[in-house]
Amino acid sequence: QVQLVESGGGLVQPGGSLRLSCVASGSIFRLNAMGWYRQAPGKERELVATISSGGIINYADPVKGRFTISGDNAKNTVYLQVNNLKPEDTAVYYCNADVQTTWLVRADYWGQGTQVTVSS
Repeated sequence: QVQLVESGGGLVQPGGSLRLSCVASGSIFRLNAMGWYRQAPGKERELVATISSGGIINYADPVKGRFTISGDNAKNTVYLQVNNLKPEDTAVYYCNADVQTTWLVRADYWGQGTQVTVSS
């Protein structure tokens, strides 16, 4: 099994910043990619950003220029630096990992989520 543990959420004023972290642990043969998704109340979960083990990065349009994803392959960790936060960024942020637990077995795993609230 694979576990993802997020941290770093909180309450922040508009224009503020946070740094989210997610650590993957467990039966990891290969970690192919990690990413962040978010889900606001009453809305579907949506992509925020992803990073592959080779460093290929993808951002959703609403966060381009404000959010930065980075990873530490040695630590099986992904970070999300979120700057210039807006009230519409309020959501539960979920970590996702594309993991091979063996050479033949590959699956997506999710963390429990961390709340980010942007409010004055």
